[in-house]
Amino acid sequence: MIYRVLDIFFVLFHTFLIFFNLFGWIWRKTRIFNLILLVLTGSSWLFLGLIVGSLGYCPLTDWHFTVLNRLGETDLPSSYVKYLADRLTGLDINPSLVDNVTLYSFLAAFIISIFLNIRDFIINRHTTHDTQNTTHD
Repeated sequence: MIYRVLDIFFVLFHTFLIFFNLFGWIWRKTRIFNLILLVLTGSSWLFLGLIVGSLGYCPLTDWHFTVLNRLGETDLPSSYVKYLADRLTGLDINPSLVDNVTLYSFLAAFIISIFLNIRDFIINRHTTHDTQNTTHD
């Protein structure tokens, strides 16, 4: 029973994080949090991946797959996104396609988030600077 609950939790939480990584830059109030999560995700994929010997490593995937193994699921893919896509569609989607779409989507979201956060920082700095100048005149 507890593993079924954990499975549902991981599906919901991990999927939310993926969507927030991809689209959190849309709303000004969440942009900085989106950028932080993207940096954490990329760091996990690269640096933790180098440590554990698997680029693209995500501890959430590791924990979720442990839960799924306890539920009797075997032959799990190396990618959570592939697992999720297969689970939702009932298909066996090409792992290389999933990995490429995942990587390029991540990079696009990361570039957009960096650009918008820098733009917001510059706009806020000019707005704050202009406000300070008008209050001192």
